[in-house]
Amino acid sequence: MEKTLKELAEYLGGRVAGDETARVRGLASLDDAGEGEITFLANPKYAAKVATTRATAVILPPGADSHGRNVIEVKNPYLAFAKLLTLFHVRPLQAKGVMAGAHIGDDVVIGNEVTVYPGAYVGNGVRLGNRVTLYPGVVLYEGASVGDDVTLHANVTVRERCRVGSRVIVHSGTVIGSDGFGYAPDGKGWYKIPQIGIVVIEDDVEIGANVAIDRAALEVTLIRRGTKIDNLVQIAHNCVIGENCMIVSQVGISGSTKLGEHVTLAGQVGVAGHLEIGENTMVGAKSGVPGNLPANGMFSGIPAIPHREWLRSSAVISQLPEMRKTLNALQKRIAEVEEKLAAE
Repeated sequence: MEKTLKELAEYLGGRVAGDETARVRGLASLDDAGEGEITFLANPKYAAKVATTRATAVILPPGADSHGRNVIEVKNPYLAFAKLLTLFHVRPLQAKGVMAGAHIGDDVVIGNEVTVYPGAYVGNGVRLGNRVTLYPGVVLYEGASVGDDVTLHANVTVRERCRVGSRVIVHSGTVIGSDGFGYAPDGKGWYKIPQIGIVVIEDDVEIGANVAIDRAALEVTLIRRGTKIDNLVQIAHNCVIGENCMIVSQVGISGSTKLGEHVTLAGQVGVAGHLEIGENTMVGAKSGVPGNLPANGMFSGIPAIPHREWLRSSAVISQLPEMRKTLNALQKRIAEVEEKLAAE
């Protein structure tokens, strides 16, 4: 594929500064781009690289120094670059139908333009929407349903009666609807509590590799529209994750927790159960959340406290050994002074 800068600017809703007829056939970073490629600047600290890049054109925010380069000006260069990656490199899937070696159960409803690869297992009563792709090793238990334009990568499991919306991507090894971690004390042992609820994944969600989302004990574990979940995340039974949340790798969320919309949990955050995190709140990496957090905040630490307070506390930690020496010396001097005063 090859496009002029004018064509690309129209596609992005941007403005060309320079040669509109310059042609672009690919994309690369500021450091690696060459003739015929377009690059972008999203972080101002790399602005000097615009002067040295060998790219044919650069995507810049309005008002940025072009250093004489051909430029497409847009408000959000990072988003524009993502859209161009899609334009140049993402091709529509070609439906291959149900291929030999796939298992299709009884009473299965299959939409148009689907691809079911060898080794996929589709249980009884499953519903597949249009343009669904099931890669080898995908297992859909009895009564599961999948919406339109869904891709389930190799070895994804969707357990019985769980529902996946439209335009959802689930990466390899993820389990949707595994049993919630529920046991009742029974003497010295534990009696398993049947987990009879389901998981519902709404539209436009993407779930990374090796994620576990537990089915509810009685009702629904819910992942709302537009949320993005990284690899190796655990979401326990009866959780509700709000719209457009961002949950980064190795996060663990305990049961019956509710996240408002647009919550961000950075890597390895641990969240206790039966609590709420308000909308637009961010929690820093490796933080522990033992209680409710309000909306529109930033929190870090174990336990999580307001981020600015955590920064001040962290700055003190490295000074603690020296402060301890000083404190011990002061205690010793005070004891000596008290001894002298007592002897007078």
